[in-house]
Amino acid sequence: MIKPALPKDLSEIKRLTERCAEAMIDKGINQWNENYPSKEKLATDIDKNELFKLVNTENEIMGIIVLTPEMDEEYLPIPWITENKNNLYVHRLATDPSFWGLGNGKKLMDFAEEFARKHHYTSIRLDTFSQNKRNHRFYESRGYQRLGDIFFPVKSEHPFHCYELVL
Repeated sequence: MIKPALPKDLSEIKRLTERCAEAMIDKGINQWNENYPSKEKLATDIDKNELFKLVNTENEIMGIIVLTPEMDEEYLPIPWITENKNNLYVHRLATDPSFWGLGNGKKLMDFAEEFARKHHYTSIRLDTFSQNKRNHRFYESRGYQRLGDIFFPVKSEHPFHCYELVL
């Protein structure tokens, strides 16, 4: 089940992102670290009702996703397919490594796409780390088109690929 995250979930969500970062680093994907996403950023996502959690029957958080209509400044130079209005942005998709291989990323993206259609967004936009080849195949298999690169020098010297799915 996917539902909005609550303030009481913050510590558990932060631990999930840290476990996810460690597991990615072990695979040579230096996308996240103990500082990103920060607890403050996650708290803001919860306060804005933009952070959703995937829970199992024991109410354990297996994954998270942030869905926001706000476009980050870094996205301005990208030649998006649709106009820069009425778009839904996906951020901080993370699944707990304890539950990897169960299709939880797919469940979260299915939810995001259903959410976007239900709320009449024109498209879904996101970025993913250029060194995470598995993510590229995942999004492209879902019909997302790669449109350009952005950089977050604080996070990595490598670019992040931007994708859009027109609904």
